Amino acid sequence: MIDLRALREDPERLRASQRARGEDETVVDTLLDLDGRRRSALSSFERLRAEQKSFGKSVSKAQGDERQALLGRAKELAQQVKDAEADADRLGAELDALLKGVPNLIEEGAPPGGEQDYVVLEHIGEPPAFDFEPKDHLALGESLGAIDMERGAKVSGARFFYLTGVGARLQLALLNLAMEQAVASGFTPMYAPVLVKPEAMEGTGFLGAHSAEIYQLPGDDLYLVGTSEVPLAAYHMNEIVSDLPRRYVAWSSCFRREAGSYGKDTRGIIRVHQFDKVEMFSYCDPADSHTEHLRLLEWEKEMLAKVELPYRIIDVAAGDLGASAARKFDCEAWVPTQNTYREVTSTSNCTEFQARRLAVRYRDGNGKNQPVATLNGTLATTRWIVAILENHQQADGSVRVPKALQKYLGQEVLEPVKR
Repeated sequence: MIDLRALREDPERLRASQRARGEDETVVDTLLDLDGRRRSALSSFERLRAEQKSFGKSVSKAQGDERQALLGRAKELAQQVKDAEADADRLGAELDALLKGVPNLIEEGAPPGGEQDYVVLEHIGEPPAFDFEPKDHLALGESLGAIDMERGAKVSGARFFYLTGVGARLQLALLNLAMEQAVASGFTPMYAPVLVKPEAMEGTGFLGAHSAEIYQLPGDDLYLVGTSEVPLAAYHMNEIVSDLPRRYVAWSSCFRREAGSYGKDTRGIIRVHQFDKVEMFSYCDPADSHTEHLRLLEWEKEMLAKVELPYRIIDVAAGDLGASAARKFDCEAWVPTQNTYREVTSTSNCTEFQARRLAVRYRDGNGKNQPVATLNGTLATTRWIVAILENHQQADGSVRVPKALQKYLGQEVLEPVKR
């Protein structure tokens, strides 16, 4: 949720942010109007309540006919106070509902525009040059006995899968490597719930434009998370935290309906309904959030170097940011058979947006409670298997295991299964 005080002081900043996102900037005028009327209603309520208290003292001192006349006026004043309070509450509810639909202010420097208007910041590593026709990750996964889409669909439907044999071991190796790196970097490891209450999902900003992607259990009033960012952000909900920054890392299964993506990436495990992910999460002083964001990106780069993947880093355009993000960097690994880069990590600076909604605060240097900044970043996920198999494949159909993963798998090469 954006800061109303900052909006009053500099409404043009939100207008510029809305334009960069391709959103309606007239919401700024609506917000300012509602805020002004709510503040006026609150002033009227407080003035009338003060008058009511003062008038009550006069009534208590009066007697006889004078007292009866004053009691009549007291009754009228009580109704006016009640009406003024109801008016202030109504305007407050309208303002709160409108605020919850307004996305975060973008960070200065974030590129304007839509999905295709990202800016490439860096290329790292060279795409492999094969002297043979490379296979895609599904063909490789099937020949290695690592991926079974057919039985996944039989048991659960389209876009579900089994990781089998070396496929399951490869995922465990990848995610364990990510957890080890995060713990060595000072993160507290977590195993978080994957079912959360509506206030946790709404507080992180996922019940807006992307609500169609979320699995809901209406009978239990719970949601399945699409990322452990949600339970990690809500971990300190309604709390005052100290000793910032606080960094957590969670390994969890994630669930996404992929609404609106029918026909896209239907082959293999690029876009699926269930996957595992290791997610970094940080609570920090808002003044440090930009620097913290760059730290999360460096940890992602460190992990990608360990699995020896060529990739690029993009600065995501404002119109492609989620509602909570002020800035987002994606790392996209090279996928040889698609001749393009595909996202494998994201790291977002959500500034104070989520913390305001979730009431996560810290005490500043003056002892005043202020919202913290929250940030998140992917450290490894199932999709990485796509890039690992394709980039490290060899002419005989085998796949070279990146050195950092060999200690988990106990082998240097994954060989095709004889059938």
